[in-house]
Amino acid sequence: MIRKLPSGGYRLYSRKLDPKTGKRRNLGTFATRAQAEQHEREIQYFKRRH
Repeated sequence: MIRKLPSGGYRLYSRKLDPKTGKRRNLGTFATRAQAEQHEREIQYFKRRH
């Protein structure tokens, strides 16, 4: 899940809420939306690898 920040960057959040905090976990902050989308694809790849 990618959200635009007030500073103009983009942040990747986990899809599920973190049970400890009740919020979404920050999975990285990126300068462009394309970078954030690329990282999201990389995460999905590693999740399916095992």
